[in-house]
Amino acid sequence: MFDAVFFDLDGTLIDTESLAMTSGLAAFAACGHPVDEAFMHGLVGKAEPMAAKIIQSTLPLLDLVQFHEHWRLGFDNAMSEGLPLKAGAVELLGRIAHPMALVTSSGRKGAHHKLGIAGLTAHFREIITFDDVTAPKPEPEPYLLAAERLGVHPSRCLVFEDSDIGAEAAHRAGCVVVQIPDVAPTDGRFAAHVAADLMTGARLAGLI
Repeated sequence: MFDAVFFDLDGTLIDTESLAMTSGLAAFAACGHPVDEAFMHGLVGKAEPMAAKIIQSTLPLLDLVQFHEHWRLGFDNAMSEGLPLKAGAVELLGRIAHPMALVTSSGRKGAHHKLGIAGLTAHFREIITFDDVTAPKPEPEPYLLAAERLGVHPSRCLVFEDSDIGAEAAHRAGCVVVQIPDVAPTDGRFAAHVAADLMTGARLAGLI
C-alpha cells in the first residue's frame, strides 16, 4: 500500500509542543505582553519566521529579540530535564519496514539536536528541515522533497502529523495523512485518518 512513511517531529514523535507552550507563555509574560493559550495554538506547526510575523503583527511593541531569548532559554531548560516521546513512538518506528523520512519545520541544528536527545536519528533515511526548503509547511515542498530523495511517488507515502499546518502540507503534496492532534484541536480536513495516538493511526491506515 505504501512505499515510504514520513513523520513530523515536534508534537508527533516528541512531546515538545507542551514544553514550547509553557515556556512561550512564560516568555511573553516576562516581556510584559502576556498572551493566552489560544494565541499560542496559532503558532503551533509554524516555522519560526512565520511565527515571528504573527507575533510582531499582533504585538508590535514586543521586543522580539528579547522575547526569543526568553523563550529559547526556557525551552532549552525544560528540554534539558528530559524530552518525552509521544505514546507509541518507539514501538511504531521499530515495526515499520518501509524507508522513513523525518519532515520538520525545525531548523537543521535544532532538529538533529532533538532527535539525538530522543535517540531516534537512526530510524530515518532522510531528514528534511526548515533549512532544506524555500517554502516551508503549509506549502507542500518539504514532503515533495522527502519523496524525491527517497525516490517514491508522494501518493504512495503515509505521513504522520499533529498540526493542521503540517497535515495541509502533506495533503497538498498528495500524501496520505494520519493526524494525531496534540495541543491544538483539529477538524481533520486535511487528514485521511484522525487518531488519538500513533499506533491507532497506523492501524487505521493499514500500516500495521
